[in-house]
Amino acid sequence: MSRDTTVRVLLERAGRTYAADAGIHLADTPAPLYRLLVLTVLLSTRISADIAVAAAAELVRSGMGTPERMRAATWQQRVDALGRAHYKRYDESTATALGEGAELVRTEYRDDLRRLRGRAEQNPERVRELLTAFPRIGPVGAEIFCREAQDLWPELRPTLDGKALDDARAIGLPDDADELAALVPPKQLATLASALVRVALDDDLAEEVRAA
Repeated sequence: MSRDTTVRVLLERAGRTYAADAGIHLADTPAPLYRLLVLTVLLSTRISADIAVAAAAELVRSGMGTPERMRAATWQQRVDALGRAHYKRYDESTATALGEGAELVRTEYRDDLRRLRGRAEQNPERVRELLTAFPRIGPVGAEIFCREAQDLWPELRPTLDGKALDDARAIGLPDDADELAALVPPKQLATLASALVRVALDDDLAEEVRAA
């Protein structure tokens, strides 16, 4: 199977970003960027991606889709929203982290994460460094945010982490980030990166792509 065919099959079977699954319509504006930050926090614990995605959507449905509304919510309201999405094991500590993170967005960036990008002077490594100042977001979480945001912030391209590159090799694609990025238009990189992560986490899906 040619590389182009492999990419086409991969995107057909697994081509969805985690932000899209959470109902986040990504745009370079304050609310969607904040919702991506929240999703990043939720994905940064040892819990299934499906539950984290559901929790992100539930927080928005519960009126906590902006840093202002997250700060206005009580800790118990945050815990309850997480519980409705079955985000149980880490609900209390995550509710605390979300409250502290919303306060940090206010004090450091006046509720607009585009200012984080400005402070980083569009330097990808500096973006990652600033992201790790938020509670619960470490280097892996910073990669998750950058992977999803690279369609909006071109300086983050290509963000393809080690797990994605390992799986690319396993399904016959290049394991070099630049070579892999050249196989899709720049605006499809986030989708490709998420698809590779999904395949890396799902052996059945990986086999399906290889067999197609």
